[in-house]
Amino acid sequence: MTIRPATADNIADGARVLRAGGLVAFPTETVYGLGGDATQGKAVAGIFAAKGRPSFNPLIVHVADTSWVTGLAVTDARFDILARAFWPGPLTFVLPRQINCPVSELVSAGLDSIALRMPDHPVAQKLLREVERPLAAPSANASGTVSPTLATHVAASLGNKVGLILDGGPCRVGLESTVLDLMQPRATILRPGAITAEQIAALIGSVAVSTEDPAAPKSPGQLASHYAPTLPIRLSATSIKPGEALLGFGRTAQATLNLSESGDLIEAAANLFAMMRALDDPTRFNAIAVAPIPATGIGVAIHDRLTRAAAARS
Repeated sequence: MTIRPATADNIADGARVLRAGGLVAFPTETVYGLGGDATQGKAVAGIFAAKGRPSFNPLIVHVADTSWVTGLAVTDARFDILARAFWPGPLTFVLPRQINCPVSELVSAGLDSIALRMPDHPVAQKLLREVERPLAAPSANASGTVSPTLATHVAASLGNKVGLILDGGPCRVGLESTVLDLMQPRATILRPGAITAEQIAALIGSVAVSTEDPAAPKSPGQLASHYAPTLPIRLSATSIKPGEALLGFGRTAQATLNLSESGDLIEAAANLFAMMRALDDPTRFNAIAVAPIPATGIGVAIHDRLTRAAAARS
C-alpha cells in the first residue's frame, strides 16, 4: 500500500493500475472511493474482497461526463433535468441497465439496474478521463466500518488490500451521495445525502423516500447495519454515562469531540465519519454517545448514517 500525492504522474500511474485490473483509492467530494474498472469482473470482485462487502450490496459506478451514460443506462427527462442541475456532484441515479451494458453484472449485484454518479473532485475527474473507463468505487474502507475522508483513513482500514492511494486532501462534503431511484414513475430516495429531497422535488416534483427492506438493498447504503464503528452507539444522548465518549453538536457540555460547535449541519456532515473514527477506541471508551441533531436538510442524512451505525449487529 502506497499513499502518493495526486500529481499528474501519479494519476497516470493510477490509471495504469486500474486498466490492469488493480484497485486504486482516490478522493471525491463525498468520501474516498475504492476504484476498480467497472467493465472488468475480476476488478469488481477484487473490490468486494478488499472491503469484505456483501455481494448483494450494489456498487456505484463513477463517470466523467454525462455522455458516458448513454452506453450504460436508459435515461429519461428527469435524469436530464437533475444531471444538469447537480452533476458533477453528490447525487447518484439508479437507472435501468442499457442492453449490452459493458459494466460487469457483479456491480449491480444481479439487478437490472445500475447506479451512476459523476464526482465533483478534480482528482476523480482526472483519473476517470485518464482511464477512459467507468469506475466502480464504493467507499474505500472495510465494509460496515466508518467511511474514509482522508487518505490515511483508507490506509488504516484497508492496508495492503489496495495498491495505490491518491492523496487529494480531506473530502469537502464528507458524507456519501444521495441515491435517487428513477426506475419507477415516482422518483424515490433510497439513501439520503447532501442533495436533499426538497432540492430534487423543486425540479421534478414530488419525491418519495424508500421504506423497502434494507436486508435486500437495490442500491448502495441500504444495509441496516452500515457505517458501523466497533463501539456501540447511543443516539440522542442528553447526558454522558461512565466510560462513554460524547460526540457533540452545538453547545454540548462535556463533548469529547463536537461535530459543529456553531450548530452548522454542513460542518457536522463533513466531520461525521472522521470524528466517529477518532472516538472508536476501545482502549479509551466503552461506547459512543451522540448528542441530539436536528433532522432537517442534510441532518436527515446524518441521522440515516447514525441510525445504521447504531443498528443491531448480526
